[in-house]
Amino acid sequence: MTDLVVRAEGLRKRFGKTQALDGVDLAMRRGTVLGVLGPNGAGKTTAVRVLATLLRPDEGYAEVAGIDVLKQPQRVRRRIGLTGQYASVDEDLTGTQNLVLIGQLLDMHSSDAKKRAAELLEWFDLSEAAGRPAKTYSGGMRRRLDLAASLVGRPEVIFLDEPTTGLDPAKREDMWGVVRTQVAQGSSVLLTTQYLEEADALADEIVVINKGRVIAFDTPDGLKRRVGGLTLRVRPADPARLPDALRVLDMVAAPGTNASADTAAGARGGAVSVPVTTDTALDEALPALRRAGVEVTELGLHLPSLDEVFHALTSEDAVPQTSKEAELV
Repeated sequence: MTDLVVRAEGLRKRFGKTQALDGVDLAMRRGTVLGVLGPNGAGKTTAVRVLATLLRPDEGYAEVAGIDVLKQPQRVRRRIGLTGQYASVDEDLTGTQNLVLIGQLLDMHSSDAKKRAAELLEWFDLSEAAGRPAKTYSGGMRRRLDLAASLVGRPEVIFLDEPTTGLDPAKREDMWGVVRTQVAQGSSVLLTTQYLEEADALADEIVVINKGRVIAFDTPDGLKRRVGGLTLRVRPADPARLPDALRVLDMVAAPGTNASADTAAGARGGAVSVPVTTDTALDEALPALRRAGVEVTELGLHLPSLDEVFHALTSEDAVPQTSKEAELV
């Protein structure tokens, strides 16, 4: 499929006795964010380094922006931006000098490089520190400068390897805005992260890697539905009416589910959740609760959180999910 901007097949990489990548396939659509999740040591960073031409795989094929990563690495490097797990700026240079230097290395005219540097420093809230050496920056400021450096050349493909590690929540959300803006402007982003809410907020599709292998690939909602499905959650305004609420939920619960038979297990903090098969359960539950005279402070449909999905997929006894990879290649 020609709409793929990143494609990898059968990537393998071993470091001594450690099989970091064990036949990894990846596919990212142009103009989207691909989230790559996995436990520490799963192989996420190794995969990014292969795609960014920093490592050669032992086996396999990869292309970025239609260019063979192994045969034409220099061409690939001119089309990508990379932010690794650790800040890589020159600590003896100022913020402005760091970004201007990168622009000049990308063959930008000096005036264009300075203009782009000023733009990015303002964007990342670093303008006041622009003339200070990077070694005087806080850890979060260095991280933001490193992120800015990856965007100097307006890359077609951006690799972000745990980009918000070390940022406070407000700066992390600012970074989410940067990612969304880059995609809106035509870039494609491959994002690894340990913050599952970050992947949920940004990723169009998610790959889960564990022990060097892809164990799941789908949209965030697709993964949630495959792992847990829909639940209907109700919190009565009067906790004493919980048994009545449970009886209503019995009528809309998925077949084989008996909410009222297990009140203690189903009720948590004065609320109850039961599995349902379709979102029409909400339409059925609301009038039934009214007829029963049960006022509620919470009533809604929920999918499992991405945290729950992640733990379900990466637990020792988890069964690998069917991948969507075949739909993309």
